[in-house]
Amino acid sequence: TAEASAADIDAAFAAARAAQPAWDAMGGFRRAEVLRAMGAALEADSERLIAMCVREAGKTLADAIAEVREAVDFCRYYAHLAQTRFAGAEILKGPVGETNTLELHGRGVFVCISPWNFPLAIFTGQVAAALAAGNAVVAKPAEQTPLIAAEAVALFHAAGLPAGLLALVPGRGETVGAALTAHPECDGVAFTGGTDTARRINQTLAGREGPIVPFIAETGGLNGMFVDTTALREQVVDDVVLSAFGSAGQRCSALRILFLPEDTADLVIETIKGAMDALVIGDPADTATDVGPVIDAEARNALHAHLERLQREAKIL
Repeated sequence: TAEASAADIDAAFAAARAAQPAWDAMGGFRRAEVLRAMGAALEADSERLIAMCVREAGKTLADAIAEVREAVDFCRYYAHLAQTRFAGAEILKGPVGETNTLELHGRGVFVCISPWNFPLAIFTGQVAAALAAGNAVVAKPAEQTPLIAAEAVALFHAAGLPAGLLALVPGRGETVGAALTAHPECDGVAFTGGTDTARRINQTLAGREGPIVPFIAETGGLNGMFVDTTALREQVVDDVVLSAFGSAGQRCSALRILFLPEDTADLVIETIKGAMDALVIGDPADTATDVGPVIDAEARNALHAHLERLQREAKIL
């Protein structure tokens, strides 16, 4: 894929703006049909998508299988919401003898910016949510994983999504992402990624003239586990290893810090060390591999720099 140009971005917004009213007026039942067809298309093409997640994102086979299943679940979940929540007018009860009708409509054109650690699931989930509510979408995947996103967009269109409603605009965050969030035709932003990037997007949207632009952001986290003396050691270790090293630790939900009671800490730590020694690090396409590579050299260098800092202030196991 090539980075989207300014003209590409303008064309994507123009096509989305033109297509959105008819999609919104179509109603939730019809939108649900398209989203269910997308889920079925993902499921039917799962083997190829699994292979792409392994090749482009470095996911192990187990993680890639879970990724495709999650993408399918997102399509079916938002199809259900489209059919039940956005199917038509709702009757709101007021004072005695008074009722009001509420009709829910899409806002217009949503910008969806997704990360590389879930290049199919989060990309699909953001797009499906916006479409379910009656919006058109201009989607920018992470610069590391554009091919998986391109396949997802092709499947959306093949599943019956009208032309113009979904455009793929690949590129870097500092160029394409910044242009998308600052574009005057942007009616809302869904973003998953770094906290610093989310803060910059928020500032960009806050500085715009006119009504407030909705901003839905999911950013980094610090996942901690608290263990007490009644916990089964083997179960604790299984959960620690699964959470900390799934997707090579590249998840906002990955375990970062473990709190242990002094009475049992030493034994639990030794068991964790043994479990870590048993992990197989290698080619993610190999079924024997437990932990594949991190996403790129920049991520690897950041981990090495972090390790160097820790060596000066902590004990490395």
